[in-house]
Amino acid sequence: MPTCEKCTNQWSWKQTIKKTSTLNPAMTCPYCGEKQYQTQKSRGKVSMLTPIVLLPLLIQLFFDVPGAILLSVFPILFIFVIILYPFLVKLSSQETYIGE
Repeated sequence: MPTCEKCTNQWSWKQTIKKTSTLNPAMTCPYCGEKQYQTQKSRGKVSMLTPIVLLPLLIQLFFDVPGAILLSVFPILFIFVIILYPFLVKLSSQETYIGE
């Protein structure tokens, strides 16, 4: 789970999902009110989760899998990604960009 760099309080799973589901890259710490940003390394790890949800489509290309099984796998993988996501988020007090 992410930990605030300023006050060192660990965010809960629910707080992490809530704070990271906005378009604003700055997330306010629920404990100290300081702005926190997701690190570039963390963004890279999180972006690797997206292909997991799309994995059944790739499997469908190579194997003849019935549509009912394929459609039942999507929600399971989506829930898996949502559960795993907050554990990969790391926070920083400064916003960093690629190349810095």
